[in-house]
Amino acid sequence: MARVPKYLAEWFAAQQWKLLPHQRAMLERYQNRESTLLIAPTGTGKTLSGFLPSLIDIHENAFKGLHTLYISPLKALTQDIERNLMNPVRDMGLNVTVESRTGDTGAYRRKRQREKPPNILLTTPESLMLLLSYGDAPEMFKNLQSIVVDEIHHMAPNKRGDLVTLAMAQLAELAPQHRRFGLSATVAEPQVLCDWLGPAGNPASLLEAKPGKAPKVSILGSEARIPYNGFMAKYAMEDIMCAIEKAKTSIVFVNTRAQAELVFQLLWDINKEAIPLGVYHSSLTREKRVKTLAMMAEGKLRSLVATSALELGVDWGDVDLVLQVGAPKGVSRLLQRIGRSNHKVNVPSKAYLVPANRFELLECKAAIEAIGQNQLDGELPGDGSHDVLIQFIMNQACSAPVHEARIYATITRSWSYRDLTREQFSALFRFTVDGGYALRAYERFQRLKLSVDGGYIPSDKWVVSRHRQNIGVIVESGKLKVKRLHGRGGKILGEVEEHFAQSLAPGDTFFFAGEVLEFISVRDMTLEARASKAREPRIPTYAGGQMPLSTHLADGVRHLLEDSSRWNELNKDIREWLQLQQKFSLLPGRQHFLIESFPRQKLFYSVFYTFEGRRANQTLGMLLSRRMDRLKLHPITFTVTDYGLAITTVEQVTQSHIDALLSADILFDELEEWLVESPMLKRSFRRVATIAGLVEQRNAGDRKTMKQVTFSTDLIYDVLRKYEPEHVLLRITRQDAERELLDTERLAAMLHQFQSNIAFKALPRPSPLSLPVILDVRTERVPGKGMELLLAQMSQQEVAEQLIEDVRHEVA
Repeated sequence: MARVPKYLAEWFAAQQWKLLPHQRAMLERYQNRESTLLIAPTGTGKTLSGFLPSLIDIHENAFKGLHTLYISPLKALTQDIERNLMNPVRDMGLNVTVESRTGDTGAYRRKRQREKPPNILLTTPESLMLLLSYGDAPEMFKNLQSIVVDEIHHMAPNKRGDLVTLAMAQLAELAPQHRRFGLSATVAEPQVLCDWLGPAGNPASLLEAKPGKAPKVSILGSEARIPYNGFMAKYAMEDIMCAIEKAKTSIVFVNTRAQAELVFQLLWDINKEAIPLGVYHSSLTREKRVKTLAMMAEGKLRSLVATSALELGVDWGDVDLVLQVGAPKGVSRLLQRIGRSNHKVNVPSKAYLVPANRFELLECKAAIEAIGQNQLDGELPGDGSHDVLIQFIMNQACSAPVHEARIYATITRSWSYRDLTREQFSALFRFTVDGGYALRAYERFQRLKLSVDGGYIPSDKWVVSRHRQNIGVIVESGKLKVKRLHGRGGKILGEVEEHFAQSLAPGDTFFFAGEVLEFISVRDMTLEARASKAREPRIPTYAGGQMPLSTHLADGVRHLLEDSSRWNELNKDIREWLQLQQKFSLLPGRQHFLIESFPRQKLFYSVFYTFEGRRANQTLGMLLSRRMDRLKLHPITFTVTDYGLAITTVEQVTQSHIDALLSADILFDELEEWLVESPMLKRSFRRVATIAGLVEQRNAGDRKTMKQVTFSTDLIYDVLRKYEPEHVLLRITRQDAERELLDTERLAAMLHQFQSNIAFKALPRPSPLSLPVILDVRTERVPGKGMELLLAQMSQQEVAEQLIEDVRHEVA
């Protein structure tokens, strides 16, 4: 049994807390030098559990230097942890220093932290890699005792997780005595994360805390008013405002930054009680984000409209309600957001879900059921990305000479790179040195040279400088600062993507930072605007933020659709919608793939009910459109939602076309042709080339424009395609595009599952279930002969109720 110091026991008592079993167990695991993955419900002192052993060890042994490294996925989370951790340090009078190190940390403080590091350093993957790139890294980290990886479920499955696992592999050499602790509230498959957390072949142990009180989750407002399509839930704003008024403090979560701006404005317009509201997303300036978080922590805001930037770990004890506007897209993600409410032991979180359309209602129902059955989902870590590995090799070389055999041994001790072959590594290493066969003739790509001891070092100081300025895996779209002019001066509010600015004309208005602005001009990478009194401005469109629908929730929606005995849980309007679909056509289930074809407005629609998410449906839409063009069906447009795909054609799709349209080779033939012709691989190459250090987002402190970066990468891409088509970066690019942009693995699984179970229905008019898909406002135009055949006279879309009324007459 681990010893609990008197001062710690007294501090817990003063807080009217009890040391929980998992917190005591973490003290014991630390003393036994046992790396551990802790899974504990939100509000049960999970993060404090990771620090308690360090606080005791540092204080009682008068430890000097860096003892504990805390790695978080978000800057906001490190700042929140720093604030909360200093309370027990001060209260108990502990001789412990705590500081954060992120991209927002000032130059003086960064320099001092390397010379005299705090006992506990709170950082992000990018800032950790920067520290490891300096020659004094061995000295700084040599006495490290503990690594704490927070929100590990969020970090491990992506490229930032690859950075972390490589950093831990390096730290295992610099400080072999350290333990590793992973923290999370929502893990679907714990053993995989235990494997990831430990070195290859030596997984961390698992510690699961007792489940907390089940959250209270319900759907807000009258389900009768839920529209057939849409994504803003505008119908429910009065209900949301009423819930905000009744709550002490609340967070309104949305899924994209554009939604955050619009929902904030909609709520502000009906805020009759003048309740202090805020908006928070990652495109706002650091100053505005920090100010908003501080106001929330101090109780100066009653409610905050926020994106996923706030779903991880930020702790405001007074938040007693969470609202999710739009479908959650994943059970684990929803639980993370719900956990921001009633952040206390044995106090159930309270949340309302606000679906924007009828399919989202079904998704919300499936999510609530999954929470009740404690069924989690989420992505799992896989093999590490090779572009990240190239960046790591360069990072090591900036610190000390690298030897190919030694660094290979280091890398393969990481679980994510355990299966990396020597042949694969050698190709990556050679690229890091000189760019490979097609690029080695250019001095620009000669990044490493041999040192006197036979290792490789940077070829000059500028290589080191460029690398350090561009560490990380977040490759953003080109952005412009948004400046609100006032008098002779102005204030920077945040950033928007370049492509949005290019769509504006002087006088256009848009939402940003909770304000309505009027566009004036673009000058020196700055979008200049002035405050506007317009009530219906344009909405900023952002490249990021589109969340994929989890496979688990998709299966839950299918199950709800096919089990009519459960429709009693739904209100009258939704039940009628499904019953009409059942009579008029079919309901998609878990055993078959439903395709409908029907005429509308002198064209023909084909609706594919995939339930595979917007990204996979986007890919399928492009592939099917190409194949339809070959079959002379003349496709014109396609529309995608998370649940389905609708393609309009001049000629009608019939049963005879189905086998040809959905044969397994569509993911080979059409995909290959499409990728060759489309700019997608070039966009994917830009990200890979940036992460691998072939081009930079920043140089000498200045951010390059997207035009500059794109020109550079397009030129390199064309050279490699012509002279070295098997180049390592082209291979990484293809793998990345298929996984991250196209979701081909998910599509392949769906086609395989339903290959012999396709239900085709030729209908005289749109079915009830098709309405949320065919009326979706986000439509893609398909190039090809079909556009030439589009008839000129196109009436406006009929309202959904009129279409439903037609179906009622049909089945009567």
